[in-house]
Amino acid sequence: YSGVAPGSLDGAQWTRIVHPDDLARAGPTWAHAREHASNYETEFRLRRYDGLWRWHISRAVPIRNDAGTVERWIGTNTDIQEQKSAEAELAALAATLEQRVAERTQELLRTRDALRQAQKMESIGNLSGGIAHDFNNLLQVISGSLQMLGDDLAGNARAERHLGNAMAGVDRGAKLAAQLLAFGRRQPLAPRIVNIGRLIHAMDELLRRALGEGVSVRTVVADGLWNTLVDTGNVENALLNLAINARDAMQGEGQLAIAASNVTVDAAQAAVRGDMTPGDYVLLAVGDTGCGMSAKVVEQVFEPFFTTKPQGRGTGLGLSMVYGFVKQTGGHIQIESVVDAGTTINIYLPRASGAETAPTPEVGTLVTGGNETILVAEDDDVVRETVVATLRDMGYQVLHARDARSALDIIDRGASIDLLFTDVVMPGGMRGAELARAARKRMPALAVLFTSGYAQDSIVHDGRLDAGVQLLSKPYTREALARKVRQVLAQRSAAVPPLA
Repeated sequence: YSGVAPGSLDGAQWTRIVHPDDLARAGPTWAHAREHASNYETEFRLRRYDGLWRWHISRAVPIRNDAGTVERWIGTNTDIQEQKSAEAELAALAATLEQRVAERTQELLRTRDALRQAQKMESIGNLSGGIAHDFNNLLQVISGSLQMLGDDLAGNARAERHLGNAMAGVDRGAKLAAQLLAFGRRQPLAPRIVNIGRLIHAMDELLRRALGEGVSVRTVVADGLWNTLVDTGNVENALLNLAINARDAMQGEGQLAIAASNVTVDAAQAAVRGDMTPGDYVLLAVGDTGCGMSAKVVEQVFEPFFTTKPQGRGTGLGLSMVYGFVKQTGGHIQIESVVDAGTTINIYLPRASGAETAPTPEVGTLVTGGNETILVAEDDDVVRETVVATLRDMGYQVLHARDARSALDIIDRGASIDLLFTDVVMPGGMRGAELARAARKRMPALAVLFTSGYAQDSIVHDGRLDAGVQLLSKPYTREALARKVRQVLAQRSAAVPPLA
């Protein structure tokens, strides 16, 4: 085994082939056995002829003569290298198994927390969407009535001032409802393929004005930035909201960094981030040097009406609106924050293939009415009365119905109609989208404009308006109604858009 000459390991020379790390145990054990004439057993590594160390179990028993004196020893060295290797592998497996169990436990805890948070946010979102829906219908009644009253009180300065204050309250209420719908992921998005970098650069002057001279802004857009499919108005609002929050966190003085880059998220990274799908994303990061947030605050910061600002300084809907928009777009939002060191909010927007699409051109600033015939289908009597009166004031010929069946009866009686203006949700078993499809079968050239305080799944799928659908969200102003009606009629004159 050892490859040395016979006799060269006699006596104490046998220690020459014992591993130095094992001699401290083997030597004293052998000395103890000899002193007490007891059995000897130990494990050590012996150097083989080729220099390789292999584990052995060494045993020896004393042989006594008739007088009871030890006259010799019989010993064996048994190779146990395979056993030792197996034990080492089992030990390593046990150690890694414990680690894997711990990692899996942590992963399950993270998943459970993410699921609980997602369920909570979904419940709050459903409640917010329902409230916003009814609230918008009420605001439309108030808004329409105030605008009609404004015509009757023209020239009365005191009355006009009061009307202006009332309309400002309607506008604030409409903004509040829009933020609730955004958080609840119920707003109808009109996305197009864009390059976020160009949006960031286009907003540079607006951001600097909003933030003030005390905040320095640095923007970094990566070369070769991917396109993404988003509603550009919501991206701009989100970026402005985050910038203003950062300004407040820095108390008007500090540094704001805005960066856009390409990232690919694998399955492991997506699992760590929670409810995120692996894939390619455009990362929009907004970082500040402000006061930062504690972990407890970060857990609540996306909930509507939660705010750390002093009373009267904010509604607590800015971040919740950003959260809802990002989720509705199919993206992900993540906060990295350290108290007294600043906050970075990372928005992951899914990558989109294809070239950028141009925005829909708007109708010119001067909007007038027309002499076309419009059929209004609206179940709310007060809303219907106000919109009919408003359209007639604009010069249109107006027919009206309180439900879809009544609207179809009007069409079937042979009325010549240019535009159907219908609410999305109506009683009677037929919704606005079904009415529009039935009306188009009878009148293929008919233009269709939807309205709703909460556009449900009949015209919105995956958070996006169906192709060819035109929507005027409640509450709308007289000017917005006039502009949208002319826009839809102008599109009709070119080509009738399809309905999904």
